[in-house]
Amino acid sequence: MEGGFILISYEVLHVCKQSGARLGKLTTPHGVFETPIFMPVGTLATVKTLTVEEIKEVSEGLILANTYHLWQQPGEDIVKDHGGIRGFMKWDGALLTDSGGFQVFSLAKLRDIKEEGVHFKHHKSGAPLFLSPEDAIRIQEDLGADIIMSFDECPPPYESYEYMKDSVERTIRWAKRGKEALKTDQALFGIVQGGLNKELRAHCAEELIKLDFPGYSIGGLSVGETKAEMYEMTKHLNPILPFNKPRYLMGVGAPEDLLENVINGVDMFDCVLPTRNARHGTALTTIGKVTIKNKQFERDMSSLDPNLQTSVSKYSKSYIRHLFKAEEQLGQRLVSIQNLAYLKHLMAEIRQAIKDDRLLDFKDEFYERTNYPKVSY
Repeated sequence: MEGGFILISYEVLHVCKQSGARLGKLTTPHGVFETPIFMPVGTLATVKTLTVEEIKEVSEGLILANTYHLWQQPGEDIVKDHGGIRGFMKWDGALLTDSGGFQVFSLAKLRDIKEEGVHFKHHKSGAPLFLSPEDAIRIQEDLGADIIMSFDECPPPYESYEYMKDSVERTIRWAKRGKEALKTDQALFGIVQGGLNKELRAHCAEELIKLDFPGYSIGGLSVGETKAEMYEMTKHLNPILPFNKPRYLMGVGAPEDLLENVINGVDMFDCVLPTRNARHGTALTTIGKVTIKNKQFERDMSSLDPNLQTSVSKYSKSYIRHLFKAEEQLGQRLVSIQNLAYLKHLMAEIRQAIKDDRLLDFKDEFYERTNYPKVSY
């Protein structure tokens, strides 16, 4: 690290008097962003089916790429030869990478977690692989994102207390090792784990705070627990995490989850949900979810989202349904653009409601005008 100087800063600009939600400013070497913000996921240096120009339309200019997958294909050395992910995919905006830890645990059926790292098998070929905290940092240095993640263990949410305690302690040790291994001025975030145990979550957060990371991620949520359990945990962590540093909730992107977790103090989100849903014909709109394959839209001449002007607006629901029935890839592309454009629009609405000190009123209006599920907790 260049004299210990990190080229990222975060400032809270306003706290909503009604909800306590934060409006912030995240400054990176490749852009300044108002938070709360949603980051589209470009797993393999591509947001699925979209060009870079389209990504610019549907994002704020900050996207995420996946360390594990790029390590495996094409290899971080090839990406590095292009000048990092930014040169590889011709993206001139800001960039965040995960640590590869989540894929180690979600994709590999056979794994052996040791103190030095994780021995596991490739998710397709079955070839033996090994990833350590130091490896995860080195790979992310080669990939060249502005914000990078510590290597962690993402345990299933309902593991025993003993398993979860051991896992949390190891994640803390791995975070320290990763921080010591970092040679660049990239901003390394610590990841708070601990499943659904509030005591372990608080302990993990407090130990990571002692290591003084420039930001903190909340991992291990949206992995099988209920929405109420997720919201309870972010609410629990809100007063514990440092006020003056960004909080990033990993892998969360349903519209209702973005809104509820912003109220619980979260600043940054990412998720494959908008593009994954799009590939299966589910659109996210200002009036709720639309299952475009349904027969009711066969002759529907209206646009996919009557309240949002995008490059998709000129096409009818009837035409987009036809594309899906005909298995034409353009349908997936159009709904991907719609879904990401809607989340960008929603986050802008949320930021405005925070500025106006009326986010709880906005929340009531959101549930009244949409079919997104409301969960009490």
